[in-house]
Amino acid sequence: MMAPLQLSDWVFVFDNAGYLLGGAVVTVLLTLSSVLLGFVVGFPFGAVEVYGSGWLRRLVVGFGTLFRGTPIVVIIVYFYFVLQVSNSAFLTATLALGLRSAAYQSQIFRGSLQSVDEGQFEAARAIGLPRLGAIRYVVVPQALRRSVPSFQNEFTIVLKDTSIAFAIGLGELLKRSRDLFISPAHGGTAVFEIVVFMSAIYFVLTFTTNRGLDWVNARYAVPTGEGT
Repeated sequence: MMAPLQLSDWVFVFDNAGYLLGGAVVTVLLTLSSVLLGFVVGFPFGAVEVYGSGWLRRLVVGFGTLFRGTPIVVIIVYFYFVLQVSNSAFLTATLALGLRSAAYQSQIFRGSLQSVDEGQFEAARAIGLPRLGAIRYVVVPQALRRSVPSFQNEFTIVLKDTSIAFAIGLGELLKRSRDLFISPAHGGTAVFEIVVFMSAIYFVLTFTTNRGLDWVNARYAVPTGEGT
């Protein structure tokens, strides 16, 4: 049976709110850095899957299959304890989360590139644009705009997956919440209150992110009839 809630437990949580919010800052920074790395790697990889050929395309497909098929906690632990890519838990988590995100973002961008009518590419070539020019100036701008809804989902997934960095000791929101769970200062009685406070922070971060990307999608969505 759960122990009755006590006002002193909430006082303990709010007294340590700054500590938990500091973890939330780490969570946000880790999310942004991982998504950015995922974009930098994932977009060109998606283009290679659509327009590439030979060994390069097979390499990209193999990369995506490997990282999409491996649990993120395994990737993070392997990078940190086995490969020892960095002494920094933050950099290691960014690399692990970013590459895993790149594997998914490559599929987002691959689908977006393929959704643009092939006739537009052919028309661009017909008026004299080189192949890369047609891709860059005609296909890519539309593909990026079409990718926003799927990118929104990926951003939210990465945000929640940052909690896995707890496995390598990074002081993000979940790790700091756990530190308070076991704090001798309050005898471990404020677990419920800590979980509620932590969940509220995750909800605010996720809700704010989704509303912001909703605005981006509405602002830059391809109008009806465009790109068809």
